[in-house]
Amino acid sequence: MAEPSIDPTLGPVLARTGDERAVLESFLDVHRGVVLRKLRGLSDAEAARRMVPSVTTVAGLVKHLALVERNWFPALLAPEPGDVYLTSEQDAVLSFTLDEQDTVDGLAEAYERACARSRAVAARFDLDHVVPHPQLGEVSLRWILVHLIEETARHAGHADILRELTDGETGAF
Repeated sequence: MAEPSIDPTLGPVLARTGDERAVLESFLDVHRGVVLRKLRGLSDAEAARRMVPSVTTVAGLVKHLALVERNWFPALLAPEPGDVYLTSEQDAVLSFTLDEQDTVDGLAEAYERACARSRAVAARFDLDHVVPHPQLGEVSLRWILVHLIEETARHAGHADILRELTDGETGAF
């Protein structure tokens, strides 16, 4: 039983004595959730508002992270017809670029679907499972999980700052 001072909704706290996979997956899920919380509650216009010189916006971060999920899990570990691993600088820039049809709700749903697919694909493999990578040679599922924790946490921080600049909302959770 969790101690009363521990928030039971915080996955990494609950996984503090879990196995390696439970710890990695819980940290990734907590950062995925932070990203979604930074997006939700914004209007489409607020989420798409550029406040830095780059194309980085809260909505663009979520769109980019959905592509990152698709790129690293399904496209590498279990590609289906139509799954292509994207590697170009142009692909990276386009992943942040919003279209007129991109809405807060649509982007959140696409990200949630991408994360669910990532979880399902990852669950099929051991952490030591190694796959070819077009730029790095080979990567393990363990490495992919750690990389996604880093990537998602970094962008959650960006979203946190952009959200504070947008409406003053602060806090990681």
